[in-house]
Amino acid sequence: MTTALITGSTAGIGAAFARRLAADGHNLVLVARDTKRLREQATELHDRHGIEAEVLTADLATDPGIEEVAGRLSDRKAPVDLLVNNAGFGNKGRYLDVSMADELKMLKVHCEAVLRLTSAATEAMRERGRGGVVNVASVAAFVPRGTYGASKAWVVQFTQGAARDLAGSGVRLMALCPGFVRTEFHQRAGMGTDNIPGWMWLDADKLVAAALTDLSRGKTLSIPDPRYKALMGLVKVAPRGLLGGITSRTGRKYGPQ
Repeated sequence: MTTALITGSTAGIGAAFARRLAADGHNLVLVARDTKRLREQATELHDRHGIEAEVLTADLATDPGIEEVAGRLSDRKAPVDLLVNNAGFGNKGRYLDVSMADELKMLKVHCEAVLRLTSAATEAMRERGRGGVVNVASVAAFVPRGTYGASKAWVVQFTQGAARDLAGSGVRLMALCPGFVRTEFHQRAGMGTDNIPGWMWLDADKLVAAALTDLSRGKTLSIPDPRYKALMGLVKVAPRGLLGGITSRTGRKYGPQ
């Protein structure tokens, strides 16, 4: 059996990865801040699929939390074959309306933690000549949309650059860029979702299935839905000035800063 470590595993996309990987027979290391929810999740997945599910409570907005997860990824005696860097959050409000502490916390989780955990995982994977990393970004990475979009753009660029540097090592890296997914994300950020058009919502389980298929095919970037692929195609040809105005308005209406 192989082992997958998933950050932010107790809800949303992380929980969907946990369900799918457990169903496929992978042992799991489940990482989140809430020990009670982690234990409940681990018990459910073990009972349903017969896999081993290890619980690791860690806050990736702190150095000790990052160090603890990095240490688990570096453990050669209990190797991790797949890392899913999924932990993340949004801040409600425009630039300068969000506190500097919250902005820096976002960069800590979305960028520093992703860098340090990816590095810990891939160093061990390269020694074994196999492994994979999925770094969850967002379609917000491709539009000018404040700190959230900027942090996800960093995830995409970092992941694709690292994938090129590790080409031929047996280690695959992929940035996953979903659109709106029905999770706890907006609720936790205090954002309403009633005004988001129904066609923009994605199913987390279908998204994960598409992402794992893209990873198996060696893709370094996954936008796992035809609707969003089409939208991102339009983004590439839209004038930057026009795009900035549109994304500023839609971001305030629909998404995080």
